[in-house]
Amino acid sequence: MEKSRAMKRDWVATARTLSEALPYLQRYDDQIVVIKFGGHAMGDDEAMAGFARDVTLMKQCNLHPVVVHGGGPQIAAMLKKLNVQSEFVDGLRVTDAATVEIVEMVLAGAINKRIVSAINHQGGRAVGLSGKDANLMVCEKLTRTKRDPDSRIEQALDLGFVGQPVQVNPGLIETLVRAEFVPVIAPVGVGRGGETYNVNADTAAGAFAAALRASRLLLLTDVAGVKDADGDVLTDLSPEQCARLIEEGVISGGMIPKVQTALDAMKGGAGAAVILDGRAPHACLLELFTSYGAGTLIRS
Repeated sequence: MEKSRAMKRDWVATARTLSEALPYLQRYDDQIVVIKFGGHAMGDDEAMAGFARDVTLMKQCNLHPVVVHGGGPQIAAMLKKLNVQSEFVDGLRVTDAATVEIVEMVLAGAINKRIVSAINHQGGRAVGLSGKDANLMVCEKLTRTKRDPDSRIEQALDLGFVGQPVQVNPGLIETLVRAEFVPVIAPVGVGRGGETYNVNADTAAGAFAAALRASRLLLLTDVAGVKDADGDVLTDLSPEQCARLIEEGVISGGMIPKVQTALDAMKGGAGAAVILDGRAPHACLLELFTSYGAGTLIRS
């Protein structure tokens, strides 16, 4: 009898959760949400299955997820396996001609198809793409400079085939979305001369979110969100607050480019962006469909 009562309480709690989700389901009805998927969740089979199930649920609720994924650890593992040396400059992988072939093989091949298969296994209809398909993401070579500590002179850095998106042509994605598919995009772009470019996954996701005028850009990371000086997660930020926190050094290191990606996406047409912990179960659903939310929401 006690077990029966406990089960009933669980069912009532589930029904209440579904009922409370109604206004959020209405808010995102027929809206595009771009999700950058990467980090710990992508390397764990259970987390991958959970993410795929959540994406399939979103699509079932008439929300249109577009997934852009990374794959840094998997690329590093393959380079090591093939005995190809690779170096980083300011957090960006120097990508020569040999390395970019491996990057494309891993990102647009093994990783992309693993995510596609996971979503399809949960009942979704995922299609794997890279930024080279239909010229989805046209890039130019990313330029970076670094100040010499002795002379204080700015020096140009050659990162090889690392790209910066300069044009996103979202027509194919929009066609797939209307046909009830889930696009899964590897961040490999194409140059105007046909070159292959390795693009940072956050940057690629932000570019697609802007071009698609997505309602939300969700950047899944391995941290809980943007933190204040005391280490507490900030749940809501404006662009002005972000600029001030960067200037004060509160937002620093690898969080700066993520915040900048969010701001650029919003400037380009995305509704808002969220930096959230992809390790947390159902992080995307918590952010989109509950009042609790997850991570740090950046909005005007």
